[in-house]
Amino acid sequence: MSASKARLPVCVLVGLLVSTVSAVTIQTVPVGNPGNVGELSGEGAGGYGPDRICGAVDYTYNVGMYEVTAGQYTAFLNAVAGVDTYWLYNRSMSRLDNGSGITRSGGGTVGNPYIYSVASDFANRPVNYVSYWDCCRFANWLHNGQPGGAQGATTTERGAYTLDGYNGFHGWTIQRNAGWKWAVTSEDEWYKAAYYKGGATNAGYWDYPTSSDAAPGRDMTDASGNNANQRTGSGPYPIDSGKYTTVVGEFQNSDSPHGTFDQGGNVWEWNEAIVSQDATYAYRGWRGGAFYNSGYYLLASYRSWRNPAVEDNSIGFRVVQVPEPAAFTLLVLGGWAVIRRRRSTG
Repeated sequence: MSASKARLPVCVLVGLLVSTVSAVTIQTVPVGNPGNVGELSGEGAGGYGPDRICGAVDYTYNVGMYEVTAGQYTAFLNAVAGVDTYWLYNRSMSRLDNGSGITRSGGGTVGNPYIYSVASDFANRPVNYVSYWDCCRFANWLHNGQPGGAQGATTTERGAYTLDGYNGFHGWTIQRNAGWKWAVTSEDEWYKAAYYKGGATNAGYWDYPTSSDAAPGRDMTDASGNNANQRTGSGPYPIDSGKYTTVVGEFQNSDSPHGTFDQGGNVWEWNEAIVSQDATYAYRGWRGGAFYNSGYYLLASYRSWRNPAVEDNSIGFRVVQVPEPAAFTLLVLGGWAVIRRRRSTG
């Protein structure tokens, strides 16, 4: 077992399938230096997409160390999707090549609810085939304390976001509510966690989310760092024995300046930004590239967007948490200690 896999949240694996019913633990890292300066991203910075100053955040927050995993999403489904009112499950999630390895059984009724299981070798890979609204519902569930029950105001439909059944192509008025506890990352939160060097409010940014200005490789042994699950002109594809995604944190020496993993490659990650809109669509942002992309898509200057209702094999997400005020000092000290130890052993 690699060092990265040893650090992952523990799942109890039984045979080939694991039915996840326990509470979800999201490992987070602190992102400090509130009031930091942003930088230009988009075509004007040599990348792609509309120009915008990105990365400036005037508060401290905790961000997911890893992408939300199939095991964590399975626990969510078992809690609230016995009757899957708002289509949190996509049947393509069951695929064992480019899916999430999540299957379901049962009738989907109150008397015969759906039961969800995840294949053991997918439990710690990122969930995919999730729409932006699925991600908001997962964040609402975390915000509400991970309750069980029907998909409604106290479970998935209200909390960090007010959804009330919305699953459409637009939804531009749906924004993060005041008093949020957990949320889908904003573009600035995501960008700062991925690229900002830290240590001061004008520390500057790396070009890649692997703490480097040099394009990453794709070496799963990751002896010297600066690697990601991406596609290049050489090496096996898919990268991991027929599986397109890799275990979160697989590239254990290739973390961001703040200690996050896989913000480049593996799967694209939704963020809250509305990058483009018209009368029919309000396209939400996604960042970081995926297993089928080259290093260009991992650049800080690359902004992209999709219809928020889209679900496919290349899209996942990461969550953000507002820290408890009393715990913040300990989080900062602990987080930076972890990063220093990782740097010294990488």
